[in-house]
Amino acid sequence: MMALASAPDGNLSVVLHAKDKIVLEDSPIPEPKENEVQLKMAAVGICGSDIHMWSDGSIGDLGITSPKTLGHEASGTVTAVGSNVTSLKVGDRVALEPGIPCLRCDICKGGRYNVCPSMLYTGVTVDGGLRRYACHPAEFCFKLPDHVSLEEGALLEPLCVAIHACRRASVYAGSKVLICGAGPIGLLCLLTVRVMGAASVVITDLVQSRLDMAVQLGADHAVLVDTKDVQEMVKRIHTALGDKPNITLECTGAPAALQTAIHATQIGGVVTLVGLGPYNIDLPIILAAFKELDVRGAIMQLNCFPTALDMIASGKVNAKPIITHHFKLSEAMKAFETAKAGADGAIKVMIHCDQ
Repeated sequence: MMALASAPDGNLSVVLHAKDKIVLEDSPIPEPKENEVQLKMAAVGICGSDIHMWSDGSIGDLGITSPKTLGHEASGTVTAVGSNVTSLKVGDRVALEPGIPCLRCDICKGGRYNVCPSMLYTGVTVDGGLRRYACHPAEFCFKLPDHVSLEEGALLEPLCVAIHACRRASVYAGSKVLICGAGPIGLLCLLTVRVMGAASVVITDLVQSRLDMAVQLGADHAVLVDTKDVQEMVKRIHTALGDKPNITLECTGAPAALQTAIHATQIGGVVTLVGLGPYNIDLPIILAAFKELDVRGAIMQLNCFPTALDMIASGKVNAKPIITHHFKLSEAMKAFETAKAGADGAIKVMIHCDQ
C-alpha cells in the first residue's frame, strides 16, 4: 500500500506502518543532537531485511511496533552539525553505519558491539534514511573521498556485511569457497573473498542472470539451483569446484541451501550463516558434528567501514555493477516491488532521495 501525504515537499519519508503497509508521507525535518549531524540524504539501497520488514512485519526477532522510516544502506551530505561534533563539517559527504550500539555494556567493551543487546537498528527500531533529511550520530558517519560517489557510499554497508562474514569465516589465501546465493550480499562476498586471496570460488543461485553477473565479477564456477535434491546439488558443487569447499558462506537463509552447505563443506571446514531465513530450520546438525564443522553466525558488521571504504576508494573492489535499478524517492513503492520480485534482472535497487 502506498499513500501520499498532502504536503510532500518538506521531509518526504518512506514509512512502514504495519505489515504490507508502506506510506509515503511528510515528516518533520529533525535537528541534530549534540553528537549528531543532520544529513540531506542521497542514495539508499533496498536490502533484503527491508523487504522482510515490509512483507513479514519482522526480521529475525525484531518486529514492527510503531511506524518507522525504512532504509539503512545510506549516504548523504552533512547540512548541520551538533554542538559536540568536530569530526565533520557542513558539506561533507558521508556513508552511514546503521547500527547504533550502547558502547557501555560488557559486550561492547569486549569488542563485539555489533551484537550489543541494546543495539538501535536504523530503519527497524529507529527511523532510517529513506527520507529527504535525517540525523545520525557523527561517530557512525564516514567521510567519503571526492572520487567515491554517493551511490558507492550507500554500498559500503552491505560490503561491510560481506567483509564481516568473510572474517567470521576465516577466509584465507588459497581457500576453496562455496557461496550460496548470488544476491547483493553473495556477490559482495564474492568480491571480498577474491581480495582476501581465495583460490577458487563456486556460487549457486536460483536465477541464471545473477549467476552470469557472478561470473563477470570473478566467480570461477556458477551452479544453477534447479532441483530440490540436496545430494544432487552437492554433487554438482563438488564437480564444478573439483574439490570440496573448506569454507561456505550461506547468504540466502533458505533451508535447502543451509542443508546443502553442511553436506557440501569438507570435514573440518567452516559454514558461516549470513542470510536470514525462517527462525526454525530442520538441519543435519549431527552431520555437522561428525564432520567437525564450525558453524558460525555473522550479523551486521564490526569495525568494517574503514576497510570497506579503502577497498572501494583504492579500486580493489568495484561494486557498482550490482546496482541495476534506480528510482526517485517518490517512486519508493515501485522500487520495493522491483526489489522484492527481482524484476527485470534486479539485484541492488537504489533510491535517490535528493532527486
